[in-house]
Amino acid sequence: MNRARTPITARGLVVGIIGLIIITASSMYVALRMGALPWPTVFVTVVSMAILGKAKNSSLEEINCTHTLMSAGAMVAGGLAFTIPGLWMIGSGETLSLFQIMVIAITGALLGTFFTMIFRHTLIEKEQLPYPMGEAAYNTLMAGKEGKGAPILFSSLTLSALFTFIRDGLGKIPAVVQLFGGTSLFPSLSVWVSPMALGIGAIIGPVLALMWFLGSIIGYFILTPAGLATGLFSTMADADSFRSNLGIGLMIGTGLGVAIKAVFTLVKNRNNRGKNGHGRLLIPAAVLSLLSVIVLVLFTEITIPEGILLIIGVYLATYLSGMLTGQTGVNPMEIFAILVLLAASALFSPTLGAAFSIAGVVAVACGLTGDVMNDLRSGSLIGTRPKYQIIAEGIGGVIGAVVAAIALQVLSLSMGGFGSPELPAPQAAAVAAMAGGLDSPVAFAIGTVIGIVLFLTGLPSATLGLGVYLPTYISSAMALGAVIMAAVRKLGKDKDKSSENAALISSGLLGGEGITGVIIAIVSML
Repeated sequence: MNRARTPITARGLVVGIIGLIIITASSMYVALRMGALPWPTVFVTVVSMAILGKAKNSSLEEINCTHTLMSAGAMVAGGLAFTIPGLWMIGSGETLSLFQIMVIAITGALLGTFFTMIFRHTLIEKEQLPYPMGEAAYNTLMAGKEGKGAPILFSSLTLSALFTFIRDGLGKIPAVVQLFGGTSLFPSLSVWVSPMALGIGAIIGPVLALMWFLGSIIGYFILTPAGLATGLFSTMADADSFRSNLGIGLMIGTGLGVAIKAVFTLVKNRNNRGKNGHGRLLIPAAVLSLLSVIVLVLFTEITIPEGILLIIGVYLATYLSGMLTGQTGVNPMEIFAILVLLAASALFSPTLGAAFSIAGVVAVACGLTGDVMNDLRSGSLIGTRPKYQIIAEGIGGVIGAVVAAIALQVLSLSMGGFGSPELPAPQAAAVAAMAGGLDSPVAFAIGTVIGIVLFLTGLPSATLGLGVYLPTYISSAMALGAVIMAAVRKLGKDKDKSSENAALISSGLLGGEGITGVIIAIVSML
């Protein structure tokens, strides 16, 4: 394969848009039905490689841009599905039109794409975050191109896919296994029976994975039992509320720490503005922000002050989203949407329509900046010129916004509405529940302060907060994968070869479950 002069080609656009439509619609269905978002990165990489790999004058850059375009639609679908249905589920009678949903989705997609361009260098090139799904996509591409390590990677991928099909397609393997706990004092420690989770833990490494697991230990097995035993919490529900708000506070504290550090850096380098490459983006950022506010004010219930706060919130949330996805492979986009929504509610008391519009824009933008950064990570390793991937992301984001909005409307009309047994939309239900405010503002404040301090001292506070917030079965599986990878590297006679083979196996584990999840989603939708 030769290096194409322009990696965004007509055939790549055709393949990418067709794939985008299918994956966006299926992602919307699964997000509403199961509260999950299929991991499309490796799936779209394999599809793009299979179709374009043997074409005349094709290149890895062309394949890379094509799968970036495909991925973008799924992220927009997740951002909408995790937020907008909550407005219907509140039961106030207030709704959004299809046109308004499209405006929300397109605005979020454009903002997410722009902030991807701003943060890409810092998160991928400077901080070298692992982006496990991006690493898996890269390894898959290289194995397909060179054949090097292909038997190991594709054997792992096949076994992972078969396991996932037996677990999810046939229901013969439990998704979660409880190890101990589940008493009135101790929550349960469970493990996610997931090849993908093991692979993510192996790729992100023991430091981040064990920090994540430490968050779970602190939240579930130190704070909760101690609080119940001492009477700090009267019920397990109170303990869960405190723990989850503490975890959210840790993540938001990280975002505020980012803002504090950014202001400090600007002041410190005030005589060197523009030399780091961000100065040239100030005017485009101001123009896009102004246009976004104007469009949202004209076509939704968002007011000018709420729109300005939304832009600030998107800036912080997308950075956090990109950081967490890079560190852990997890992108809690609905959490960031809730927090910006809460900030707007506290300051301006927006209408319900405005509140959910704000949440939708934030979640879509976080989906684009967080998860599509995996595609840019694989592009960085391949050597794809970033501007072309950003363009592909923008094209995919805008087209995906239209497709996702239509899919949301069609599914609602054809399957009994949101909140029904057919479309429970659990994340959107959480957004609806939080629209009235935080359950435990004290825990949130404590977590925020701790998060700021930990971030400014150089510790991965957002990862710690994710462990405090998310169920134990996720962090325990990730930690197990990291420990296994560390043991393989330590015990192998040829450490370089052992590490290379372990990385290929880990990528296969991610890819197999990701591909099977998307296929099951498409079949379920049809």
